[in-house]
Amino acid sequence: MRILIRTFFRGLRAVLGPVMLASEKLSTPKAIARSPDEQARVDAACRNLSLYQFRTCPFCIKVRKEIARLGLDIELRDARLDPDHRRELAEGGGRVKVPCLRIDHDDGTTEWLYESDDINAWLNRHFGEADAQAA
Repeated sequence: MRILIRTFFRGLRAVLGPVMLASEKLSTPKAIARSPDEQARVDAACRNLSLYQFRTCPFCIKVRKEIARLGLDIELRDARLDPDHRRELAEGGGRVKVPCLRIDHDDGTTEWLYESDDINAWLNRHFGEADAQAA
């Protein structure tokens, strides 16, 4: 019975995965406009960020769309297909759960932020439109 259930969900993922990725491509918003200097500042800040994710995870898609809307250049690390990234996530974050934003702070500490809503809120606090307009 367990094999049957596992096979069913693998088949379901195989069918829905491409549909979800196509939907992401079609519905990803345009990036907010920033001056070249401001965008350079944002790009520099994004060098300390990486997103551990699965390509077809709906919560990861939600975060990737917000990253695109904010015009961020954040490294994407596939924790399903890359065993090194999976191990980093398990050892650093304490569990293999996606999405997870790795934040390397200037003082050398690393913060692991889980949950798509929390990640999006953090990204908006640091890179949102109010931040872009204030500079």
